[in-house]
This record gives sequence, C-alpha cells and structure tokens, in this order.
Amino acid sequence: MPDALEFLKTRRSVKPREMSGPGPSPAELETILTIGARVPDHGKLAPWRFIVFEGDARVRAGGVIAGVFARKNPNASPAEIDVEKRRLTDAPLVIGVVSFTKPHPKVPPWEQEMSAGASAMNIVTAATALGYGACWLSGWFSFDREVLAGLGLKADEKLAGFIHIGTVSKPSEDRPRPALSEIVTRF
Repeated sequence: MPDALEFLKTRRSVKPREMSGPGPSPAELETILTIGARVPDHGKLAPWRFIVFEGDARVRAGGVIAGVFARKNPNASPAEIDVEKRRLTDAPLVIGVVSFTKPHPKVPPWEQEMSAGASAMNIVTAATALGYGACWLSGWFSFDREVLAGLGLKADEKLAGFIHIGTVSKPSEDRPRPALSEIVTRF
C-alpha cells in the first residue's frame, strides 16, 4: 500500500480556474459519490447529502448567487455581479456537500458536522485519485440563507462547501505545509 501513502502525502488542491473539461464520466461520478458516502458516521445517521452541479446547472446556480448578491449590494457594478454569476462555472463539475444534524442521545451535532467534512474530503481524494483536479471551497454564498434556499437547502441544512472537479489545465506549485514540529505535541 505504499502507493496510496505516497498519493496521500502529495495530494494537493487545484484552483478551479486551473481546470477545464472533461469532467468525470457518469461512472466516475458515481464512484466519487460512493466514496464520499463511505466515511465515519457514528450512529449511521448519514448527516450529509450531495448536490451535483454540471452543465447548465452551474450557470443556473450562479444566477441564484448573483441575484442575491445584487439585491444585497445595490451599488454593485455589472462586473462584480458577473463575478458572482461565474462562481461555479470554472470546473465542469461541482458537488455541494450539504450538512445537517439529527437529534441523537449519543452523537452530538459537532460529530455529525465532522462526518460531513470527512465526506467532502473523501470526494476530493476520490476525484484526485481518478486523475482530476479537485478543490474544496466555500465563500460568502456558502453561508447566505437566501442563496442556500435558492439552491434547494432546507432551513436546518448548512453547506460544508463546494467541491470543484475537472481536468487540470495548468500545472501549479504546491503550497507550503506546516512542519510537524510546529503542530504536534505529546501528552
């Protein structure tokens, strides 16, 4: 299993603007989502779900984001509104990871939210293992209730983030990583 360890040691995010098509095939998307659902989940609650944005759905979602932005920023320029319209259009596939909690006597909300985070990371890892670039992002619109409602989230749901997936179109450098001596202590 050393190949898997080397893969995990070198995995990196790819900026959506450094992606192009093609995106994953339907079979690859099913694999990515299956792996996204295979995470620690105390109580078998499945406190997450996925929204797939591909093709025109990315543009429609951008319209929701831009519409809310324009209403909340009446002095925004057309260029600023256009930026919001294109939030999900760089990569050919975007997966929204939705997090929600269920009342449970042994599984606190924080643990359920962490399960959604693990799901997002598994999606990133699966897409990367299939040879695609992937990036887990949020942004103001990930936390705006009007945008979330416009994307179909219920009032009790949050967005853990958007996973952008596509073919790497431009090689980029890795970012510095923390030294273990700075982040590890022993008790």
